Amino acid sequence: MSGNEPTSVMQIATLLRAQATAIRAEADALGDTLCRWRPADGEWCVNEVLGHLIEAERRGFNGRIRAMLAEDEPTLQSWDQEAVARERRDHQRDEQDLLAEFETIRQDSVGLVESLRPDQLERAGHHPLVGRVTIQDLLNEWLHHDRNHVKQMFSNVQACVWPRMGNARRFSELE
Repeated sequence: MSGNEPTSVMQIATLLRAQATAIRAEADALGDTLCRWRPADGEWCVNEVLGHLIEAERRGFNGRIRAMLAEDEPTLQSWDQEAVARERRDHQRDEQDLLAEFETIRQDSVGLVESLRPDQLERAGHHPLVGRVTIQDLLNEWLHHDRNHVKQMFSNVQACVWPRMGNARRFSELE
């Protein structure tokens, strides 16, 4: 490790809280129409990204950490993200309802992370697709996952405005 990694649970909790604030700000700024806009067939709109973050938190990060705290080396459940997204129908939901749902679970998750003791970070479980993972592994993957999907939200906005940029697109092509 280079020493720059966010290793303390308090720093990870702070970063999770900060990302929730950024997600709220972006979705509020986009409003209902842009939160439902899809860049292409088969790609998620911002509302569907929010729904995925909710389910990943519930089924993945928060849920798996709780399972690893409750049981020694549990088998962690896998889930079909595309099927869950279809069932949730988030593209039809109000973004404010999705944000409220996300913020509720994120608040619970931040509390969970803040409650973790150093001796609990090496507790582990076994995932059928990736093998053995520790709580520390999941905490770091959580930060990565959040930011990956925030980039996806930003990319949706870029895809929406690109056709409207006219010759100004050349500025982006020069970079």
